[in-house]
Amino acid sequence: MAPESHPYRDVVVAGVFNTAQARRLPGHTSASITVEAVHGALADAGLGLDDVDGVSAADLSARLIHDLRLGPAWRGTQYGLGMIAEAALAISAGMCDVAVVASGEAGIHTDRAATAPWTRPENEFVIPWGLFTAAEFALVARRHMIEYGTTEDQMATVAATIRNNGHANPEAVYHGRGPYTPADIRASRPIAEPFHLLDCAMTSEGGCALVLTRADRARDLRATPVYLLGMAADSYGPAYQHPPAYDLAGRTARDADDRAGTVGRRAADRAFRTARLGRTDVDVLELYDPFSFEVIRQLEAFGFCAPGEGGPFVADGHIAPDGKYPATTDGGLMSYSHAGSNPQMLQRAIRAVQQVRGTCASTQIPGARVALASAGGSGALFNQVALFGTERP
Repeated sequence: MAPESHPYRDVVVAGVFNTAQARRLPGHTSASITVEAVHGALADAGLGLDDVDGVSAADLSARLIHDLRLGPAWRGTQYGLGMIAEAALAISAGMCDVAVVASGEAGIHTDRAATAPWTRPENEFVIPWGLFTAAEFALVARRHMIEYGTTEDQMATVAATIRNNGHANPEAVYHGRGPYTPADIRASRPIAEPFHLLDCAMTSEGGCALVLTRADRARDLRATPVYLLGMAADSYGPAYQHPPAYDLAGRTARDADDRAGTVGRRAADRAFRTARLGRTDVDVLELYDPFSFEVIRQLEAFGFCAPGEGGPFVADGHIAPDGKYPATTDGGLMSYSHAGSNPQMLQRAIRAVQQVRGTCASTQIPGARVALASAGGSGALFNQVALFGTERP
């Protein structure tokens, strides 16, 4: 791929922002916290609303365009990390010049305080049998334990590492709640075997946003420009509607590696190919962490270790702040914030951008130049992978 043919070569992430994150944000709605995030990201970039002619904010896109008087504007339709790639392609194609990618949720925990409402669809598996999110991911984890010998201690090491990152992060909802040892994780109450409470993500509220623009504008803007080096996504089906099946296969059923339990493998390969980088070029992994095992699964699927080696890999300290691949440096969904189905994914990208900028509030990885962000869900039904860096591709 010639340099000029790179799909995101002429686009930069110019601004990022997370609002305050908390278990509850009284006085805020999902719309109001998203607007706050938009203003914060624009300020970080040194831009204003008058510069914006593109908006991607999931269900709130049209409302933001109307309420902030941004029209006429390009309107995105993607979800999660795909929102960033879609906005970058829109700018590359000349559909807009400055795009805001934003999301936020507040006032959503109205029936159960500790369970995310977007993971409780009214279908035949949830209503009578209780196939809630922890159970979905637990089924995939248990299969891996049987097939490869992965242990609860290895999962607890993941949870302790990520929660200790949040313990040190002054912006995390659970700041100061540690430090934790793997034994502390295993001593917390059982949720869905093999998961204990501290293996699981929390629930919270908050907003976040990114600003993308043309690379030729970057020299005039406030923040260090960051490039989207590569992005891809895999899907095996809709989230939270079907019980997870590790061996679910599609059009490549003859390939034993292309099972739902390895979702993200193809996406990672494609993202690295677009970026013209290898795994050893990555300095930090901002991995989606709804449950401790999912980090082990992603490390294998993304090619940072071989199938079945994820447990020993984390036990050897590779994802610690001083390890080879520091992971989820802000505390992730377990400790930083789990503010909704979409914000949780964009926050991984925001932290990746901050890492390569060198502006993280805590657990900044010295000399980080390339960061990987991921998103996913529903046990093992979809995964997204994105690579960010300061060098123009």
